[in-house]
Amino acid sequence: MGTDHFVRITRLRALIDHENTGAGERATAQRMLDRILRKSPGHNGSPASSDRVYGAKHDRPGRHASTASIVESVRDDIAFARNFAVVGGPGELTVHSPLAAAPAELTVAVSTPFADQIVVTIDGIPPAWGWESDEFDRTAATADLRRLADELAEIIDSYNHDGADVGPRFFRTIRAQETTLIR
Repeated sequence: MGTDHFVRITRLRALIDHENTGAGERATAQRMLDRILRKSPGHNGSPASSDRVYGAKHDRPGRHASTASIVESVRDDIAFARNFAVVGGPGELTVHSPLAAAPAELTVAVSTPFADQIVVTIDGIPPAWGWESDEFDRTAATADLRRLADELAEIIDSYNHDGADVGPRFFRTIRAQETTLIR
């Protein structure tokens, strides 16, 4: 990729990330950037031979976005997933979302205690819905709570990258009250 592409990508990202860019102009710049990146080898401007893996929403908050701005995007995605319901007609497939199906009293908090870590904490979990005891009286997460944690991890991972030549953009932890479910 030549320097012309690099300059265009840099300028488009700056325009998209600038606070005074209008919604219409931002959307147009995003479409132009998406088009350039689709045509670029390896997408996201990385060489085609790279072993990097990018999440589906990696570029949405901006290439050099802080973890705090990624957290805001994750919060928006979680709020949307909690309220989104697909109502199918007779004979149509329905989409199951553990976030949408979770009990209403359940809360999900997203924080960034360190610059390279995102922590999601699930609180207000009804005991019968989220926890079960085994024959030795040990408490473990139910399948519903594990599915919820998996969906939250998937949302967060969509903003991350990883690879042989670069480490992850950030690390994530999913907790249910005081128990770490996913690291």
